[in-house]
Amino acid sequence: MSAEGHAALWFTVVAFGVYHGLNPAMGWPLAVANGLAARRGGAVFATLMPLGAGHLLAMAVAVLPFALLSEVLQHSRAIRIGAGALVLLFGLYKLAVRRHPRYLARIRPTQLAWWSFVMATAHGAGLMLVPVALGLCATAQTDPSGVSGHAALETLLRSGLVIAIGVTLVHTLAMLVSGVAIAWVVYRWLGLQFLRRAWFNLDLLWGASLVVAGGVSSAMALWAQPH
Repeated sequence: MSAEGHAALWFTVVAFGVYHGLNPAMGWPLAVANGLAARRGGAVFATLMPLGAGHLLAMAVAVLPFALLSEVLQHSRAIRIGAGALVLLFGLYKLAVRRHPRYLARIRPTQLAWWSFVMATAHGAGLMLVPVALGLCATAQTDPSGVSGHAALETLLRSGLVIAIGVTLVHTLAMLVSGVAIAWVVYRWLGLQFLRRAWFNLDLLWGASLVVAGGVSSAMALWAQPH
């Protein structure tokens, strides 16, 4: 893959993070509510740590197993195609069934880290990152010829682990920056009236983006030159 393609994958990681941060389902309205309830701006930022921790864990749970599998197994191309198809199918499911699972209502907003993890997982936020992470893992694969089997396996595992961790960290940072930015704007200037008048539901766009991400990544893996 060219340097431009590699950079485009990292840009996609950041773009998905911004997108997740701006999505109300990922928690920024809770940051606004926290600030309004406490009547101080610092309370808005106090939600960053638990929301970010939950989102980071949800991304890692989804990305790490696929990234490690793609490095260990020889059929990484098939894994990339399968992962893309999984994202596509989940997107179609979100388009067809837009009801939020009932168990989400049983998690109190005070349990922000757990709430963030469950919301991100239920919405397939981590799945959206999987094809991109696998693409980055594929570009980082090295030729293990001339190296002992154990050393080659260790090198591949380390490569996949580093990339997966990097993807989850960069993505979560972008999510937090965009999320706290819109939360601060709403808290400081727009207020609750904005939420009442201009509330928007991104479930349709979310499902469509999953379908596009899964379809494009599967097609790219299908047409890629086998290693």
